[in-house]
Amino acid sequence: MKNKMVVANWKMNLNYKDGIHLLNDISDKFQFKTESKVIIAASHIHLHEAVKLSQLNSQINIAAQNCSAYDSGAYTSEVSAKMINSCGVEYVILGHSECRDNLKEDNFLLMQKVSQALSNNLHVIFCCGETLEQREKNIHFKWIQKQISESLFHLFPEDMSKIHIAYEPIWAIGTGLTASVNQAQEMHSYIRSIIAKKYGKIVSDNISILYGGSCNASNASELFSQADIDGGLIGGASLTADSFISIIKSF
Repeated sequence: MKNKMVVANWKMNLNYKDGIHLLNDISDKFQFKTESKVIIAASHIHLHEAVKLSQLNSQINIAAQNCSAYDSGAYTSEVSAKMINSCGVEYVILGHSECRDNLKEDNFLLMQKVSQALSNNLHVIFCCGETLEQREKNIHFKWIQKQISESLFHLFPEDMSKIHIAYEPIWAIGTGLTASVNQAQEMHSYIRSIIAKKYGKIVSDNISILYGGSCNASNASELFSQADIDGGLIGGASLTADSFISIIKSF
């Protein structure tokens, strides 16, 4: 059965002290029961303390924001999936649009990262999305299909239980443009159909597909009510406890 999920992506925000304060603030205010899987993707400097907090509040799960395609070796600045797992972290975000753009991560590299993550018992939150140019050229569906197939379709059906997909409409993030709820649902439905064609309906019905296009407390309820939107990958709105808690309550 697919999970409803709310994932906080802190990106490169918060110093050590501020991050610990936010972790504690979220935990203090998150004393209600929810059927949703709540995940905080903190920066590397916060992961150890975040895992300790998650052991005190079992409803909070922790993710890293990226991992290396390599197991170990002379890869200065990289952090391996094995290292992340050794901290007690259970999830990792891969393929985020900012990493694809700023770090030039391509589908082949992400395929390697996905394999590394799964071999080290991490769940993968795999991001995909299209630019404004790709949408205007009406190639956005083909682009999403290419991202997913080239990075995920080497996996066995049983591996897909640890894959969660986050759709990022890059064209609607920080551009002044807005993706409608119908546009979001349309793409989520298409993503589910891609998975179904490759792995069958049982696998596709059980995969969580999250929306990562400026989801916040004011639009989360409407988005999460859609048939194929199973939650959100939350950026700026996850940097205060009150707004993040409001989104968790939106289901």
